[in-house]
Amino acid sequence: MQAKKQAFRQLILSSTMPRDLSIKSVLIIGSGPIIIGQACEFDYSGSQASRSLKEEGIEVTLINSNPATIMTDKVTADNIYLKPLTKKSIIEILEKHKIDAVLPTMGGQTALNLAIECQKSGIWDRYGVKIIGVDIDAINMTEDREKFRLRMLELGAGVCKGRTATSFLEGKEIAQEIGFPLVIRPSFTLGGTGGGFVHTKEEFDSFLNRGLHASPVHEVLIEQSISGWKEFELELLRDAAGNVIIICSIENFDPMGIHTGDSITVAPAMTLSDVTYQKMRDLAILCMNGIGNFAGGCNIQFSVNPDNEEEIIVIEINPRVSRSSALASKATGYPIAKIAAKLAIGYHLDEIKNQITKSTSAFFEPTLDYVIVKVPRWNFDKFKGSDRHLGLQMKSVGEAMGIGRCFQEALQKACQSLEIKRNGLGADGREIRDQEEILDSLERPRWNRLFHIYDAFKLGISFNTIQKLTKIDPWFLRQIEELIELEKEIEKYTVETIPNALLMEAKKKGYADRQVAHLLRCLESQIFKKRKDLGIRRVWKMVDTCAAEFEAMTPYFYSTFDEENESVSTNKKKIVILGSGPNRIGQGIEFDYSCVHGVLAAKEAGYETIMINCNPETVSTDFDIADKLYFEPVFWEHIYEIIEHEKPEGVIVQLGGQTALKLAEKLNKYGIKIIGTTFESLDLAEDRGQFSTLLRDLNIPYPKFGVVENSDQLVGLSKDLGFPLLVRPSYVLGGQSMKIVINVEELETHVIKILQDIPDNKILLDHFLEKAIEAEADAICDGEDVYIIGMMEHIEPAGIHSGDSNAVLPPFDLSDNVLQQMDAITRKIALAMQVKGLINIQFAIKNEIVYVIEANPRASRTVPFIAKAYDEPYVNYATKVMLGVNKIKDFKFSPKKKGYAIKVPVFSFDKFLDVNKELGPEMKSTGEAIYFIDDLEDDFFQKVYLERNLYLSR
Repeated sequence: MQAKKQAFRQLILSSTMPRDLSIKSVLIIGSGPIIIGQACEFDYSGSQASRSLKEEGIEVTLINSNPATIMTDKVTADNIYLKPLTKKSIIEILEKHKIDAVLPTMGGQTALNLAIECQKSGIWDRYGVKIIGVDIDAINMTEDREKFRLRMLELGAGVCKGRTATSFLEGKEIAQEIGFPLVIRPSFTLGGTGGGFVHTKEEFDSFLNRGLHASPVHEVLIEQSISGWKEFELELLRDAAGNVIIICSIENFDPMGIHTGDSITVAPAMTLSDVTYQKMRDLAILCMNGIGNFAGGCNIQFSVNPDNEEEIIVIEINPRVSRSSALASKATGYPIAKIAAKLAIGYHLDEIKNQITKSTSAFFEPTLDYVIVKVPRWNFDKFKGSDRHLGLQMKSVGEAMGIGRCFQEALQKACQSLEIKRNGLGADGREIRDQEEILDSLERPRWNRLFHIYDAFKLGISFNTIQKLTKIDPWFLRQIEELIELEKEIEKYTVETIPNALLMEAKKKGYADRQVAHLLRCLESQIFKKRKDLGIRRVWKMVDTCAAEFEAMTPYFYSTFDEENESVSTNKKKIVILGSGPNRIGQGIEFDYSCVHGVLAAKEAGYETIMINCNPETVSTDFDIADKLYFEPVFWEHIYEIIEHEKPEGVIVQLGGQTALKLAEKLNKYGIKIIGTTFESLDLAEDRGQFSTLLRDLNIPYPKFGVVENSDQLVGLSKDLGFPLLVRPSYVLGGQSMKIVINVEELETHVIKILQDIPDNKILLDHFLEKAIEAEADAICDGEDVYIIGMMEHIEPAGIHSGDSNAVLPPFDLSDNVLQQMDAITRKIALAMQVKGLINIQFAIKNEIVYVIEANPRASRTVPFIAKAYDEPYVNYATKVMLGVNKIKDFKFSPKKKGYAIKVPVFSFDKFLDVNKELGPEMKSTGEAIYFIDDLEDDFFQKVYLERNLYLSR
């Protein structure tokens, strides 16, 4: 009877509270440049929300200062404002457009903080704009640590013992009351900024001082430490009628003490008893309803006492789309941001269709018949001298996700996706054997603790010792221990004698052929042939959100080893686009932008499009972008079997950065067509020595150079070239391991280090052109004609990586003579390399002579920037040229050129307090903004120009 009453109440509410028809135009606030703690997951959310609102006939206006994203592209919204995220910009938009509502929940903390600032200033009221998708009071409550703590206590939810301090004196008094160890959490900060664990009185003062300064309101919560407890998250959706559904439960592999953005996470939760899960679920709904009346997405983090599962503590609530929302969306196939946008304009969950089945309601909780594992990606090597230990402050720059039928398979696939020269979790000969180092890593986690847990088991360190030091749930540790036992069994055999069942077990647990080959002491190709002969082949399963209870219409797949294959290959002409894997410094969201545009262009050209990528934060891995999405590692074995299954006309590698480019050699070797520029030309550009020889043959100026493959050649060559020298390895990304050296000792040390890290590398030594101006050009070439889409001049001198330089489009003080040389050289190189598609060329200019530093025959970091600045779809054009469906003369180029656009690099040095901001040939910026100026008298330009030499280092 009670259930019938509830159903009737739902029916009445649904019929009386439909979509808010007064909302005809919505402003979405983006998250700005990519920084550690706020990455491209908000590009994904904002893009999805915009498309969702446009489906309803709503005019969408979007503000974001990030030029590298698909979110700030005309395909996403009706009106795009590439402007700084400030009140001034908001007012400018509201003066131009009649905006009915603002949706601030899709742009992370940046968007929320701006919305609150505008609310306090009365801007929304002045222009008659309502805030949708969130309750500002709810935001204030969840961000104000003391208000939040008190509200949780009112609701009967468990919280840590503690209170907030607004002064140094108050903080010391609270610490005295609680006792050590304790945690400091600043209010209104992002990615754990300024937070940390304090174990002793001696370190308390500096932590408190840092926390008070990090908080914009100079307030910190000081509370008891529950480091070592289990950590969980629930991702929820709530509508205006009070309906709440749990989209996904996520369990942190790492216990409390590591920021969730730096934790390995698993969905669904693996070690929760049903009783505790139900209790947590009820608590989540109680808390969500108790913080305010809003409709949209919400993320709640809990901690559970490992010794007493009855003891559950609420850590924090994010009443907005969060980092975990993107992960939960990709994990379940449930498009959280898309549905949250519809809830924000008044729809109820039962009024919206499930986007996967297209027939059932969105008012359902997804069921997973697979396991998701997310592993973060770090870039500590870019921050020399940084503290590599993990804690409350997030330090990762991206993440990869693996999908498998079991935890072990998903874990191996996630590790294969990281691109850190590992073939998975272990079984690659790269384990460490130093017991002291391993034990320290288990207790004081660094980025590679997961691998050291494997190493510990392999070394024979006891299970109890590993569990005691890591405090990781025994279930997860047993999963890794089982892998070691499996490997020991495999090692007893050879490729000829391994039992079929054992080989199948290894594949089902996610082992790559390379790993099995390592264990059996044979070649990867022998393992592939063996399992092919035995019929041990990958099949693909659909991510359908409902464990196949209803028929799904979405072509979103992951691979496993099973009987039934759910991916049906069509006879249409098709193309594969390789994605760029996890975000990292040197390869960011700009390549996702290029991949999405490549997919859209190939669709327009009549191709069935197949996307392969493993990054859960991106738009390219949204289930309705490509015709088919394979959420798989961008790793040879996975790619090859998809290609064998789909039989595409070819593969596009130009759009996925170095990740995709590195696979060109294998594709070429296996006779798979590379669309656009050939492998030979791609390889020529990557091989520093070969490329410099081409320049010599073309009579194009270049810095005096030499190539070395061992340290014996260094002294003679350095004398011939003269110091300073720029040391540049081949086949690297973002200037990795590039350095300016000034003497033989430095040169020897650095070259030996490169050869240890990247064996058999051809290293180029250039005479470094001191005090030269750096510039670059991007162009499209069809093999016959070249169209230069843009030329940019760097404000900083040569020696600072182009990704770390403020770059001005068009150049601001280069002579006509220099511009003509750049133009002619770009055309000559593009045609000589037989480029079909995009090419980027870097120049150094000294004494009116233009020297070529390097060429990249692929989508570059600057292509999205130029496309936004000139309002032209250059990647669309380039893709059609690659496919051979158009020539350059088919396009009518009409760039909108007014004033200058500056590409402004954005750094995350504040996450590494012990590292100075030093800039050199190796890239360190995490993102970028675009800033338009009318003339060179602009204050921003003048300031940057005066500081152009400030951070130049080696």
